Amino acid sequence: MARDEWLTIPEVVQELHDVSLSTFYRWRQLGKGPNAIKLPNGAVRIRRSEFQRWIATLEEAA
Repeated sequence: MARDEWLTIPEVVQELHDVSLSTFYRWRQLGKGPNAIKLPNGAVRIRRSEFQRWIATLEEAA
């Protein structure tokens, strides 16, 4: 079984194309972003599967 890839926030924003980094951080503050983990060094990572699940819920809501 393939391992789930960890994405950085800049990588997630790049996949969202026209969304700015500040907008994505605001979504996270409002609890509207994908689930993420904070590493002991303060870096935030998002599993690709979680990112895809989050995108799917946005598509369903549209």
